Amino acid sequence: MDMQFGYGALGSLPRIRDCRACRESSYDRSGGNADWIIVKPGETKCFAQMSGAGVVRHIWFGGGSPEEHYHRKVLLRMYWDGEDTPSVDVPLGDFFGVGHGAAGNYFSLPLSMYQADSPPKPTRQCWFPMPYSNGARFELVNEGEADYRHYYYVDYEQYDEIPADLGRFHAQWRRENPTVAVPHPEDGSELKNVTGEENYVILDAAGRGQYVGCVLSVQGLSPKWWGEGDDMVFVDDEIGRDGSLKWPPRIHGTGTEDFMNFSYEFPVRDTAYGLYHGVSLAGATQQKDWGTLEGKTNQWSTYRFHIQDPIPFRERIIVSCEHGHANDRADDWSSVAYWYQIEPHKPFPEMLPVAKRLPRPVE
Repeated sequence: MDMQFGYGALGSLPRIRDCRACRESSYDRSGGNADWIIVKPGETKCFAQMSGAGVVRHIWFGGGSPEEHYHRKVLLRMYWDGEDTPSVDVPLGDFFGVGHGAAGNYFSLPLSMYQADSPPKPTRQCWFPMPYSNGARFELVNEGEADYRHYYYVDYEQYDEIPADLGRFHAQWRRENPTVAVPHPEDGSELKNVTGEENYVILDAAGRGQYVGCVLSVQGLSPKWWGEGDDMVFVDDEIGRDGSLKWPPRIHGTGTEDFMNFSYEFPVRDTAYGLYHGVSLAGATQQKDWGTLEGKTNQWSTYRFHIQDPIPFRERIIVSCEHGHANDRADDWSSVAYWYQIEPHKPFPEMLPVAKRLPRPVE
């Protein structure tokens, strides 16, 4: 079976596909114009369910809630092949690339968000392909105090069967608020990190698969630049059975802004986004001396997608980043990791309660 799952989409368009295109959507079944569903406070609602074999190709969400920070209070969950625990369990806004319970404007190849209204009711798009062999289920969990109005498309293809070696799509949210700062040596010598043990962990997955990117959201809690931390990815034999890390990892970066494919801090303009990397939420309206937090929210969301350069793993992967040089800063870090793997997946960390998911106040 010749199936096109890559992103070289233009080149594959002349190839006639042997499948059926379908859609689950919130259209008004009565023929009217009430094209939405309501997810009430405390409710878990399955809004799309498919049977058999297929591939989700595109997701579009509209709508919103009058409640502040609802993007952190509403959870998005996805299940493949009848599994009991979700392969996707992420706050709504974070899944679509913007953290801190906020909404933003950016466009990338697999994800985008467009915010036009206030209070925020952005449109959100996802083009990550999501294969399944025996059904798929999509849920929203409203842990807020107001109704969430949900408009949606889930566009998918039906197949008789899909290849056995296709990984399942996964997305996981984490937060460390604040990170624990490693103290500088009392003798004034340079703080160094030659273990990776204290890094912020973006993903810790086991099995066989490939990591395809992340959204990183940080709020700097003290003056000076928070992005001097190196990214480090430990794969397979670089991770002991006891979880110990073998130094140095084959994949080691040079700074958080470099990790996200920028340099010398992050740009603050509202067009600093691209197909594979970018800033989806800028914590400043103009470039200022990082020695002060004056005039800034210092809430940032930035993304790096490994579409052309996924990182495969056969047994285990730990994707991490220093929080400040050698982990010397205590800031609010959260992230979404995206990856594919053969099931079963390692259990996710328990989702934090709403109170611990909400963004910090902006001074």
